[in-house]
Amino acid sequence: MIQKFAKIFFAFLFSLISFCGYAQSLDQAKILYNEGNYEEAKPVFEKLVRQSPNNSSYNQWYGVCCYETGDLENAAKHLLVANKRNVMESYRYLARLYMDTYRFDKAVEMWEGYIELQKKKKEDINESEAKLEQARNLHRMQEKTEDIQIIDSIIVSKEAFLNTYSLSEESGSLAYYNEFFNAPQLVSSIVYQNQKGDKIYYARPSEYSVYTLYSQSKLLDAWGDEKILLTDNSNDNNYPFVLSDGITMYFSSKSNGSIGGYDIFVTRYNTNTNSFLTPEQMGMPFNSPANDYMMVVDETKGLGWFVSDRNQPEDMVCVYLFILDPSRKRIENIDDPDDLMRRASLASIKDTWKEGADYADLINLAHKDLTTKEKKAERDFIFVVNDKTTYYTLNEIKSHETKELYSEVIRLNKQIESLKSKLDETRGSYSNGNASVREQLKPIILQAEHQLYMLMEKAELQEKRARNAENRQTGIK
Repeated sequence: MIQKFAKIFFAFLFSLISFCGYAQSLDQAKILYNEGNYEEAKPVFEKLVRQSPNNSSYNQWYGVCCYETGDLENAAKHLLVANKRNVMESYRYLARLYMDTYRFDKAVEMWEGYIELQKKKKEDINESEAKLEQARNLHRMQEKTEDIQIIDSIIVSKEAFLNTYSLSEESGSLAYYNEFFNAPQLVSSIVYQNQKGDKIYYARPSEYSVYTLYSQSKLLDAWGDEKILLTDNSNDNNYPFVLSDGITMYFSSKSNGSIGGYDIFVTRYNTNTNSFLTPEQMGMPFNSPANDYMMVVDETKGLGWFVSDRNQPEDMVCVYLFILDPSRKRIENIDDPDDLMRRASLASIKDTWKEGADYADLINLAHKDLTTKEKKAERDFIFVVNDKTTYYTLNEIKSHETKELYSEVIRLNKQIESLKSKLDETRGSYSNGNASVREQLKPIILQAEHQLYMLMEKAELQEKRARNAENRQTGIK
C-alpha cells in the first residue's frame, strides 16, 4: 500500500514539475515574443503546437514567429488555424502575408475582417483602412498586369544602378545629381539631359524637404531658368526621364496614389496650358509594393530599363531590361491565379519570355554605345504574330489581307492615342475646376472613357484577325 502511494505521489510530483517547466518555457517564450525576439521564441511555440495542434493561441504565436523569420509557408498554415477561431491578430498577419505573396484579393478579405474586430473593440482604424485601400488598389492593378518581355535583370548596389544603363546618343544622357552639379550635400536623384544638350530634368529637395521635379535650360554657357514641373508636390517626386519628343515624361512618385514607396508614372506636356497632364500610374510588373523608379526608354534600341528594390537587401536593387511595346497590352487568358501572381510580381523573368525566343542580341545591344551615325532600326509598331515572328513595319507583312487588316489597327491606335491625350487634358481640367466645371465635364469624361474602351476592344479584335490571317498565309495554326 505504501509502495503504491509512493508511485502515485512521485507521478504527481513529476507532472507538477513538468507543468512548472512548461509554464516557465511558455512564459519565457511570450516575453521573447513580445520583445520581438521571434527566432528565439519560435522553437518553444513549435513544440507547443505539436503537443496541442488545435490550440489557437499557440498557432497564432508560432505563425507570427514563422512570418517574422521568413517562413511564409508555415506562417500561413498556422495563422489560418488561429484565424478559423477568430484570433484578431491572425487577420492582420495573414493580410500582410497575402500582400507579400501578391494574393491581394485575400489580403482585402483579411483587412476587412481585422477592421470589423477593431470596430468592436473601438480601436482606431485609420491605419488599417489605409492598408485596405492599398490592397484594393494592388488587386485592381494586378488584374491589369502588362504583357511585357523582361529579357534581363542585374542586381547591383543601390548607389551604382545607373552604371547598368547605356543610352544611345539620340536618347540623351544620364548623370548622378551630385556629379553633374558638383553638389556638396548628397542628393539622391538623377539628371537627365536631352540629346541637344540644351535642357535638363532632375529632382532635389524643395524648401518643404520633399523631392520636387525641376527643369533648367541652357542660357549661353550656363544653366538657368529653373522651373517646377508638377503642381502636386505633397510628397517625393523624383527620377525624371523625357522621351525624344520632349513631351512624354516618366518619373517616380510617392504620391499620386502610389501603391508602396516610389511608383513609376508617365505624363505628357500640354502645350496649350504649358503644364503637364495628370500623371498616369504604370501597371504591374513595372510597379510593386516596393520602390520602383528610374524608368528609361531608348527608342533607338527599342529597349527600356527600370529599377526596383523588391526582394532585395537594403543596399541592393535590381535593374530590369525590357522590350518596348507601345501598345501596352495586358496579360489575358490566365486561369491560374498563381501564374498571374508570378507575372505581376516578376517571380522569374523567364515567365515573361516568348517560347523559343533568343534575346542574346538584344541584351548585347542594351550594353552597346550607339551614335547617331549608326542606322536606327525601322520600327513603326510591334505586331507579334506568333512565338517566332514579330513585325515592325507594314513592308514585312507577307499577306495582302493582313496588311489591310493591320492598317486598320494602326488607324485605330492613332485614334486611341489622340483620345487618351484629350481625355488626360479633360481630366486635368476636371481636377483643377470648381464644382460647376466638374459637373459639366463629368458626362464628357464618362463618354470619352466609354468610347476609349470600345476603340481598344475594336483594335484588339482587329489585331487578332490580322494575326490569324498572317498565320494562315504562313501555314501556322
